[in-house]
Formats: sequence, C-alpha cells, structure tokens
Amino acid sequence: MALLGIDLGGTKLALALFDEKGKLLYKESRPLEKRAGAEVGELLVNCFIEITKLQLKGAINSIGISVPGIYRPKTGTVWAPNIPGWNDYALLNEIKNVSEQIPVTIDSDRACYILGELWQGNAKHCRDAIFLSVGTGIGAGILINGSVLRGSQDIAGAIGWMALDRPFRDEYIQCGCFEYNASGEGIAKTAMQFLKETQGYTGELKNKAMITSHDVFSAYEKKDPLAIEVIGSCIELWGMAAANLVSMFNPEKIIFGGGVFGPAIPLIPQIKKEATKWAQPISMQQVSFQSSALGKDAGCYGAAYLALNNLHA
Repeated sequence: MALLGIDLGGTKLALALFDEKGKLLYKESRPLEKRAGAEVGELLVNCFIEITKLQLKGAINSIGISVPGIYRPKTGTVWAPNIPGWNDYALLNEIKNVSEQIPVTIDSDRACYILGELWQGNAKHCRDAIFLSVGTGIGAGILINGSVLRGSQDIAGAIGWMALDRPFRDEYIQCGCFEYNASGEGIAKTAMQFLKETQGYTGELKNKAMITSHDVFSAYEKKDPLAIEVIGSCIELWGMAAANLVSMFNPEKIIFGGGVFGPAIPLIPQIKKEATKWAQPISMQQVSFQSSALGKDAGCYGAAYLALNNLHA
C-alpha cells in the first residue's frame, strides 16, 4: 500500500509517498516561483501525474492534501490567503480529474501538522497537544481529547489573527496582528521598518534593498543589534501566544514547527520563559515545549495520515 501526502505551502509544494506504517518511501519539493491562481493548481496536478509514473513498488491507494488556509468540504474549494487567486479555488475537482478512482482527502495545513506529529512525531500518545506553525503565515493545529479542534466552520486554529498588541492597525486586516509581526514575512517586514527608523546603524543588514527572515536570523547569530531587537520582539509575541494557548487549552505539549522553526529552534527555552510570565501557572508547569520531530515534512506526514484514515473510514 502507498499513501501520497501533498503539502501545499505559501512558497513551495512538497509531495511524499509513505507506506501504511508511516515509512517515508520518496519525497520531492517544488518552489511555487510566484505562481498564482490556476498556475498553482496546474503545478500540483502535473507533479501528481509525474509521481504516479515513477517506477515505485505498488500503486497509490489514497491521497491526502494539506493546504495553507481553509478547506470547504461542502464545495471542495480552498481559501488560501498566501496564494493569489485562491479565494475559492476548486482544488478537489481539479485533482479528481486526474486521480481517477483514488480517494482524495483535503485539510488545512494546521490540522495536518498536528496529525503528522500524532502519527509519527512528538505528539504520539498525546490526547491534548498543539502544533504552533510559524512560516510564511502562522496557524495552530489543536488536538483536544484526541481529535482536531475544528470550530463551527473549520477555521479554529487561525491564530495569525490573535490580538497581541494595540491599537489596531489597517495592516492587520489581511493576515492578523500576530502573523503580521511574527511570521517569516513579518520578521522581514519588521526588520525593514526598524532599518528605516534606526539612525547610524552600520550592522549586518545595512544597505540591503530587501531583507528576508533568513537574513535576520543570520545577523542575530552574529549579535547584530537590529536583528536582536527584531527577534527579541518575536520571542515576546511567540511567548505570549503560547501562553494564551496554554491557558485556554491546557495541552500536554506545544510543538513548534514551520519554516521559522528551523532557525528559531534554539529560541524555544526563551519562548517558554516568556510564556511563563503570562500563562495560567499550574497549566504552564505541566506543559512541554518542543520542536517538531518531523520538521519540514510535517505537512506531508499529516496529509498521508489523512489518506490512511480515509481508507479505513
């Protein structure tokens, strides 16, 4: 048996084949390269067609797809704010047109991240755990009593909109306060803003026309003062958000993942220290803060777990 897990992000598309026990058989990744709308759907379909032609043992029995936003199961459409033109994209029909009789399951990336960790990662044997994903955007996969918390319209966990500062700014409308300030893109935006406002700065980020989060982390490791200020602000926000999640849900674990964690993994002890200031104290004493065991593959693992569960439903 082979399960295909597809993880669509804001900047890349990853595909991986697994057996039913969770063994990774094959994986590949493609950058989106500023594709938008139907171009992204075409890339996904073409990659699927290519992977089915590989000379791998056995056929694909089930497909799971992780998407960066909201999946609407009644219509088979996706809202993905980090992919231009995906306000109501008919992804299910697109993939079913080429997948023939193979069953297809689609879910949000935040749900897939925590399901991947539940299946093969650091949430194994947990009933209450949260995957806090920080990458192009920010979201949380929330496991409560062994099940993913969905909400009335399957939007629960969209914590990029968590209100962590005031006053409200128009910039928060598109992605939310937390995501605007502390996502991968938020780190880059904050650094650019600090650079404009800082007089006499001569550090690592000087004279850069464009700054990426990678640039900021690289400068932070070299003790650049501007980078220290930017990352310090993010540590506060990540800690406050984690504290709110601890106080609301009393999880066994908070698992940090996404592209930023990554380079931010060494900061988890500082994030926990910040969270301790804000969180419900007894719950905070019980919770463990960990990095993802699956790293950049968490979405593919979670999507494959969707595919497995769909077969056994």
